[in-house]
Amino acid sequence: MSQAEDIESVDEDGVIESVSGPVVTATDLDARMNDVVYVGDEGLMGEVIEIEGNLTTIQVYEETSGVGPGEPVENTGEPLSVDLGPGMMDSIYDGVQRPLDVLEDKMGTAFLDRGVDAPGIDLEKEWEFTPEVEEGDEVEPGDVVGIVPETVTIDHKVMVPPDYEGGEVTSVESGEFTVEETVVELDNGEEIQMRQEWPVREARPAGDKETPTEPLVTGQRVQDGLFPLAKGGTAAIPGPFGSGKTVTQQQLAKWSDADIVVYIGCGERGNEMTEVIEDFPELPDPQTGNPLMARTCLIANTSNMPVAARESCIYTGITIAEYYRDMGYDVALMADSTSRWAEAMREISSRLEEMPGEEGYPAYLAAALSEFYERAGKFQLLGGGEGSISVVGAVSPPGGDFSEPVTQNTLRIVKTFWALDADLAERRHFPSINWNESYSLYKDQLDPWWESNVADDWAEVRQWAVDVLDEEDELQEIVQLVGKDALPEDQQLTLEVARYLREAWLQQNALHDVDTYCEPEKTYRMLQAIKTFNDEAFEALDAGVPVDEIQDVDAAPRLNRMGTAEDWEDFIDEIEADLKEQLRALY
Repeated sequence: MSQAEDIESVDEDGVIESVSGPVVTATDLDARMNDVVYVGDEGLMGEVIEIEGNLTTIQVYEETSGVGPGEPVENTGEPLSVDLGPGMMDSIYDGVQRPLDVLEDKMGTAFLDRGVDAPGIDLEKEWEFTPEVEEGDEVEPGDVVGIVPETVTIDHKVMVPPDYEGGEVTSVESGEFTVEETVVELDNGEEIQMRQEWPVREARPAGDKETPTEPLVTGQRVQDGLFPLAKGGTAAIPGPFGSGKTVTQQQLAKWSDADIVVYIGCGERGNEMTEVIEDFPELPDPQTGNPLMARTCLIANTSNMPVAARESCIYTGITIAEYYRDMGYDVALMADSTSRWAEAMREISSRLEEMPGEEGYPAYLAAALSEFYERAGKFQLLGGGEGSISVVGAVSPPGGDFSEPVTQNTLRIVKTFWALDADLAERRHFPSINWNESYSLYKDQLDPWWESNVADDWAEVRQWAVDVLDEEDELQEIVQLVGKDALPEDQQLTLEVARYLREAWLQQNALHDVDTYCEPEKTYRMLQAIKTFNDEAFEALDAGVPVDEIQDVDAAPRLNRMGTAEDWEDFIDEIEADLKEQLRALY
């Protein structure tokens, strides 16, 4: 049920029997699974989740205090749907696609009343429609029939809805129209408007799913360099409280080279969403220079909002992402966090008295996570071309325990794992992604892109860095026992090189104007500079130079300033030249 529908057209056909938090049971309700209903005298939005004989169970997406037995329940006969059309970019919604800024203007306060609705997109605003088809053209589901300039960054492509038959264009309009006015008519009587409606729990149809071969460039060195994510891929960011999950996801939303960003704040604290809402309009998009919000849709379902709406906000977000994917855009969806979503499912499940699974989560937790992540991917589109959805889900395991059910079930699904480490966060090493526990299964299929677009020897240099970090991890156990000075000189030098990898390359300051974003070329050149130090240092060591003298060369500490250097190309060239000169002067 889209919120653009007229609620008054719905007949009352049930009464409340009992209320248990967000779960309401009703009798005499003629309904089907997933129908949207309006509960109580205030008309609170809910969704049918269980039917047993004459008893219908509903999860309500608003606070149910004060609602009692005997109050009416109205069935819409339609599933929970979202309004899709121009106007979604630069918007902020709650979990069921109510525009929060519109509701604030409607009520004159930031505190929302219950039972208040508004359509997901403005039904009265007129948009400039430029047709892409002419009379007599044949169109099929998914074909683009016109273009609307939605924001300064995004051209909104008006498409034949995927549930239409298609046919010959008999009439086409040009000019300014509202989203509900017909702009194209087909010979079979079908009328195409700029607005579509789609049930959130049903994936929008697309063509074949393809193997992604292009990385989602995030601008974060540890992610792009060691554990890349493909456009159309899936990733998880688990970590304990305070390890930087939200900042890491916000960095991805700000700087990734996706065309569209859908950011879902699912059960997180309100001040974190406030930071996003305040920052994004001020930040320039690194790809276009336009405001970042011009390509961003925010869904805010914070921890103080009704818990049942968390369950729907994930589906609302992925449906909006699929809509823009169908236009041929690369979409990045950030879900912060899927643990809060799973907790909402656990609460609803417990109130339904279902048999609990591990740690009280419902037995269908793994299936629900799979269903969500499976909607990501790189697809051939119905109307031709390609589009992708990359999904990054934050996971908040209690106490940082990665063995808990949400983390483990997520790991079975996603192909990129960015494990946040509380110890690294305590040492102020950010992003606190543990390079020993994290992995990416996309590396081999993305290496050709890096080699053709950045450097021929990219895979070789990256593998060198991985080997050095692995060796450092093994040596640290010995250092803990006997101390660094007891190691052979070549191993001491390996530890020094690994330190520069950690401090100069893997560490990145999200709050620094220059270091917050690192393009692929800079990521490679910084790593190459550290490898130059490694190669020259071991040459000097082989020539008999003591390791202490090698470590004391003046140029080496300047490696730590590569990330913040504005003119980084000249700066890195100068460091490499100085390293070669100073180290070769020692022998």
